[in-house]
Amino acid sequence: MHEGIVALFIPITISLGAFLMIWGIRYLENKENMAMIERGMEPQKKRRQADPSRTLKNSLMFIGAGLGLLLALFISRAASLDDGERTGIFFALIAIFGGLGMLGAYLYEQKNPPTTPEP
Repeated sequence: MHEGIVALFIPITISLGAFLMIWGIRYLENKENMAMIERGMEPQKKRRQADPSRTLKNSLMFIGAGLGLLLALFISRAASLDDGERTGIFFALIAIFGGLGMLGAYLYEQKNPPTTPEP
């Protein structure tokens, strides 16, 4: 009975904490903007600029890591490896293929340098 209450309490606490954190951040940003307006200042726009270069790097790294994980799964099943060997091959192939994805992004950017938009 006691374990069921704890199992219910944990997700509720996490959800409530996440909601309160987001609400608190938005509340403080609003107070900051209102204080700037009262002093005659223009509140700053906090818009992030899209960075295709970063997106390319991250996507190729995750694709490479996913392929490494998939290949490690196939190899560990085919070779019937024990847990210690399986763990090593999983980490090694994820790192190798993730690095190859980053190398691919670097080589692509060398051939096609990103252009910076003018303000």
